[in-house]
Amino acid sequence: MVEEQREPMRQRPPAEPGVRPARRSEAGVAGLAATVDRLSTEMRALREDREARVLVALAQGILVERLNCAPGEAAQQLQRLASDARMALPELAADIVNQAASDATACAVAEARSTSATPGTSRTAEGAVGPQDAGAALRLRTAESAALLAGDDTQALARALLDRALRPWGATAAAVWSAAPDGSLTLAGEAGFGPAEAARWRYVPPGLGTPAQQAITEDRTVWISEPGDVLPPTIGAGSSGIRAVVPAQGAGQRVAVLEVHWPGPQPALALQRQLDALAQLCVLSLSAQAVGSGGPPGGAAAWLVGLVDGLLDSAALLRPLRDRDGRITDFMIEHTNERFTDPAGRPRGELTGLSLLQAYPLFAGDGGLLERIKQVHSTGATYRSRSMVLRFPGSPAPPVVAAAVGLARFGDVVLLSWRFPEGDARLADLLTHAQRLSQIGAFEENLATGEITWTEQLSTLYGLPHGAAPIPLHQLSEHAHPDDTGPVGRFLRTVLHQREESTITFRLRRTDGVVRHLRVVAEPLCDASGLLVAVRGVYQDISPHRWTEVALAATRDRLAGAEQQAAERHRLARQLQRAIMPPTEHPVYGAGLRVAVRYRPAEEDQRVGGDWYDAVVLPDGRALLTVGDIAGHGISAATGMVVLRNALRGLAITGAGPARLLSWLNSVACCLTEQVTATVVCGLFDPVARSLRWANAGHVPPILVSRGKAQALEPPDGVLLGAVETALYEETRHEVQPQDILLMYTDGLIERRDSSMDQALEQLLAAASRPVDNLEDYLDHLLSCDIADTDDDTCLIAVQPT
Repeated sequence: MVEEQREPMRQRPPAEPGVRPARRSEAGVAGLAATVDRLSTEMRALREDREARVLVALAQGILVERLNCAPGEAAQQLQRLASDARMALPELAADIVNQAASDATACAVAEARSTSATPGTSRTAEGAVGPQDAGAALRLRTAESAALLAGDDTQALARALLDRALRPWGATAAAVWSAAPDGSLTLAGEAGFGPAEAARWRYVPPGLGTPAQQAITEDRTVWISEPGDVLPPTIGAGSSGIRAVVPAQGAGQRVAVLEVHWPGPQPALALQRQLDALAQLCVLSLSAQAVGSGGPPGGAAAWLVGLVDGLLDSAALLRPLRDRDGRITDFMIEHTNERFTDPAGRPRGELTGLSLLQAYPLFAGDGGLLERIKQVHSTGATYRSRSMVLRFPGSPAPPVVAAAVGLARFGDVVLLSWRFPEGDARLADLLTHAQRLSQIGAFEENLATGEITWTEQLSTLYGLPHGAAPIPLHQLSEHAHPDDTGPVGRFLRTVLHQREESTITFRLRRTDGVVRHLRVVAEPLCDASGLLVAVRGVYQDISPHRWTEVALAATRDRLAGAEQQAAERHRLARQLQRAIMPPTEHPVYGAGLRVAVRYRPAEEDQRVGGDWYDAVVLPDGRALLTVGDIAGHGISAATGMVVLRNALRGLAITGAGPARLLSWLNSVACCLTEQVTATVVCGLFDPVARSLRWANAGHVPPILVSRGKAQALEPPDGVLLGAVETALYEETRHEVQPQDILLMYTDGLIERRDSSMDQALEQLLAAASRPVDNLEDYLDHLLSCDIADTDDDTCLIAVQPT
């Protein structure tokens, strides 16, 4: 058993410094193309070696059966016999197979050898068959092996028959015809005639009277050998020489015809048996092809081949190649039409019969043409692209072409067509794409002859059907909006009478009722005498831009109105807040207390909130101290603050304690307002007992500064106002000594985005522990610490017994 030699892996050399990635990519593509060529050569050598090994394996099997020995002993015996006879191993194997087969081919070889005068010589025209040396059996058996290995590939079969069996006997061309029951013929494969001739004879209709049809009708081999005779119509009819047309039968009917051409005199009749055997091989190949494709032998249907040959673009028929699991791995180029163009410069005859990746290896990339072909074959959906980038093999750099590509499936075959724009056609294609993308149409009007030239895009802008007559420039006013007829008239006078270039933007009323905004630029053309002879210019559809401008203008108007309304609402809320809040410019004295307040509004009017405070002496001599914060901002928060502040003042007249006052105030928030929620600290200071009774509704606790140390008071239980309709509040009592300071504030003083309220409260306690003689300066000091980093209202009250 022969072991395959593996080429050692080579490490990729490092990229040279300064080499651009594009050049490295081009070098890699060129290397890939060279690799494909090398692999193709190796494949041909391997194919020939495989054909020879088939003969050797058959001979070894015959020796195993005849000598009743092991396969290894048979191989050694075959080597020994070849060495003793001084013959090549495949040649000896062919002799052994011939002797064992005793078929028509072996008899033909024996007869040819017996009629040969001397090995290595050739007879004259009366009975010569060409060289009949000791390799005749080898050539015939090798041809048979190649034909069997070709399977249903009839094109490969034709090449194998010519190269392995017929060319050594002087033949220069061979054709394999597939016969249909109606008498038509399809050229299943050919070798030596050329792709152009093969394309002309791809299909032969019934009754044409070709030699192949004559051989089928008469059921015999037809020899055309007289030099003076008129050659019947057939493939390669323009060349002189001798022809043998051999029919072959399969399944009870003639299904194949082998046609062979010799340029010299007629071969000996001994070759007839060889031709019969080779023609029978053609029957086997066509039968395998019919089974594999589910249709008649001969590849693609004749009507499809004729359709492809009639196309004006480059077109090819691709048949799928599958692996053992039935998955499509590649496509074979089965047929190309006469207009087929290869950007790499290769004739189409070299491409027919190759796989797609063997001819175009760069199609295998992700999203490449091979992937598109597989999708079309699997789904059956037609694919079209007006501009698809394709890369073709070439040196030193592969050409890159943007081509129009079409794909369609017919049975098991995919039709590929492409068109490559060149020169002016490419520029025209680019101009067409530019006009379509920018919604531009061009025109030129000859005023002398009345001839008008429009681009296709201009007809689309006017909404006219394809092929409709263009509209002259002087009729532009008839298609314009009535409000734009005046400007259009001035535009026409400027161009046609004043002979000056002009531009106008107007509304076009199309025949389908659609109104479009168009911009027209027109240029007059005058001859040497100054006579106006033509006008040319462009139209551009600017409707999307105009509609966008209108939409933006309307949006700006709505935003301006909304901003003005919001500004009015915030200004009203600010004025309401300032009108209700007590003055902060002067300290408050009364009930044995000195009270200082600070209110710092939000920097932005949009942030006007509901922070409020109150310090008032009640009729019984006690002082009501309150700080609250309404949830939300704007005028709704300001009005809610007014309601709660005034309600608490009125309730405090009753003499009730802080807990009862907050319970009543919660009922006000739930029943007499619209969804108002708030936090409140309510305290009553008794100047006689120097004590503070206070209750809390979810607000930050007050701070008591005593003997230079600040601490937050433990708040009694109580939920924020407006949360539940019935709520109970607790109250607590603290004694306040002279020189002590009680701080009451809103969360705007300690609210931060980057830390918790507890951390900010610690910073406030540290700042409040600083002793200050003047209460007003003390509050200014606390505000200057900038503990909070949010833009929100802040209320701060400092209370000190006198």
